Amino acid sequence: MPRARQSGRHRRPEPLAAPEGAPALVLAVPGTPTSASRSLAEEVSSIARSELPGLDARIGYLDGGDDEFPSLEAVLAHAAAEHKARAEAEGQSDPGPSAVVVPLLAGPDSALLRRIRQAIMNSGSAAELTDVLGPHPLLAEALHVRLSEAGLARADRARLFTVATAADGIILATVGGDEAVQAAGITGMLLSARLAVPVLAAALDEEGAISRTAEQLRGSGSQQLALAPYLIGPEITDSLLGAAAAEAGCASAEALGAYGAVGRLVLSNYAASVGIALPTQAQGVPVR
Repeated sequence: MPRARQSGRHRRPEPLAAPEGAPALVLAVPGTPTSASRSLAEEVSSIARSELPGLDARIGYLDGGDDEFPSLEAVLAHAAAEHKARAEAEGQSDPGPSAVVVPLLAGPDSALLRRIRQAIMNSGSAAELTDVLGPHPLLAEALHVRLSEAGLARADRARLFTVATAADGIILATVGGDEAVQAAGITGMLLSARLAVPVLAAALDEEGAISRTAEQLRGSGSQQLALAPYLIGPEITDSLLGAAAAEAGCASAEALGAYGAVGRLVLSNYAASVGIALPTQAQGVPVR
């Protein structure tokens, strides 16, 4: 006899998968395309696919333009053509958006977002654009991890041990002007609560902002500073970070990179746009 179907609260949840014909997730990668940025983008996409099997995840580069680094406009145009052909074959009159574009940005950058919108328009696709990834508590967690990996913060406040090089003041470095600094400041407050040290945001692309922020922290009593890039990575160069750390006279952690939370937040933005309900872990919400 077949087993009875479980019901009620003891019923096993249906395995989550991308709906049939769902729009593609297109990761919009800023900056000069390199093998490092491609590896990072591929890892972020892989994290998203692992959380949502069947997800059609693609990568488009704002400054791309060849087979190795396809431009965002070309990737969207190709996705739109495939989407249209599938809809015609299935007799759909309103197939919906062909893609959902998720910017690989921790915070807002009006210049880059303007270029992404322009690429969507130029592609002629019915693609939708999501918000950037932050501010979000999981980005504060990622910043904490990067600082601890560099020996600039305790890995866990609950463990009563000290790190000799732990910073007592953090400069949260971002790009994108005042709007980006304000958004980074929200995540900075969350990071400050985690580390129990002052955290101030500053723009890497504003002359003198990093040194002024360092002076402000030192003036309030911080002696050992650290630079924490509130950046995924491709949007800036290593030399820019190195120059900022030298300007502040302190050590720097690595950029956020392909930290697991970054991939989950990319998927969370996509799912919110498409209307897919994700489990708590995949939504980028910390599980207590």
